[in-house]
Amino acid sequence: MPIGTSIFLIAAGAIIRYGLTFHVSGVSRPTVGLILIIAGIVGLVLSLLYMATARRGAVGAPYDERRL
Repeated sequence: MPIGTSIFLIAAGAIIRYGLTFHVSGVSRPTVGLILIIAGIVGLVLSLLYMATARRGAVGAPYDERRL
């Protein structure tokens, strides 16, 4: 999950949990918001871990040519 999507989930969950006052029968609005916040945080942590561990070539490093 990209970082932008994770931040969107965190923001949407916070708005649902703390900013809205509607009531839906059979659905706990604060619980739905909390689930979205947790999913966003987990996605953000996983995205950052993936980016930190991804192997990248050094910029400006000499290119090793294959010898035949």
